Amino acid sequence: MPHQPIPRDFQLKARPESDASNLAFELWDTPANRCSFNISLKAHPTMKQDLLRFNGALQRDPAIDTWMKRHSGELGAIAHHWFDVMRTCGDEVRELLHDGCPVACLGDTPFAYVNVFTSHVNVGFFQGATLPDPARLLQGNGKFMRHVKLRPGTPISTTALSKLIHAAYSDIKTRVENG
Repeated sequence: MPHQPIPRDFQLKARPESDASNLAFELWDTPANRCSFNISLKAHPTMKQDLLRFNGALQRDPAIDTWMKRHSGELGAIAHHWFDVMRTCGDEVRELLHDGCPVACLGDTPFAYVNVFTSHVNVGFFQGATLPDPARLLQGNGKFMRHVKLRPGTPISTTALSKLIHAAYSDIKTRVENG
């Protein structure tokens, strides 16, 4: 069939059933010559995302205790508190020091970390981009990771941050169990 040029008077209109996971639209030049399209924006169900893995995670890593002692000030106390919350997420939680900061893992798969900076503490999430965050605590715009900045004297919803940590653990557990 020979190539047909597209007429200049074609119209394109999104249909009301379009949403974040499905694009529905119509293309036409006359009411009798109408064509509808649906494009799914969801990941293919058989697509598998490879998860980041770290070797050497332990039930209790002495290197993290050493790290906590070196960060003993106000910022260190904040980091210590939130890392303890990570440690209590489940019996399978393991930990290690990676890139100079404490990381909480499910087995060998990291889900969260803490790090101390000059004037703040980051509580970070390896799959943070997909976590529910109704309190809008998460910062960052990377493909996967997000973090929450904690500053001494600045109020934060401890309930919302605890929920984020537990959601990160549950999320990574589901990802690991479902391959």
